Amino acid sequence: MNIEKLRAYCLSLKGVTEDVKWGNDLCFLIGGKMFCVTSLDGEPSVSFKVADDAFDELATSASIIPAPYMARNKWVQVQTWDRLSVQEWESYVKQSYELVKSKLTKKMQKEIEAA
Repeated sequence: MNIEKLRAYCLSLKGVTEDVKWGNDLCFLIGGKMFCVTSLDGEPSVSFKVADDAFDELATSASIIPAPYMARNKWVQVQTWDRLSVQEWESYVKQSYELVKSKLTKKMQKEIEAA
């Protein structure tokens, strides 16, 4: 995985928008809520939300840490592109997308699905 492939995958998900925040972080959003963030400054780091039961296992594995400022919300930060396979990247990013989307209002979820 790399930033271009991550960007293409995130934007392939229904209703996703992107924005640059804090000067150098590329953020992917669903309904205005972030579900994946990656650094644009050359240092590989990607943060995303994970299911509660996966958080402890992932956050203590090699090259993955609790995401700074977001760990309390069960976000992890992957620090190397090669830490996960392409299938794992897509699975975790899709899971993050679904977790964040599920917290949106029912009206907003319907609008996203209808688009």
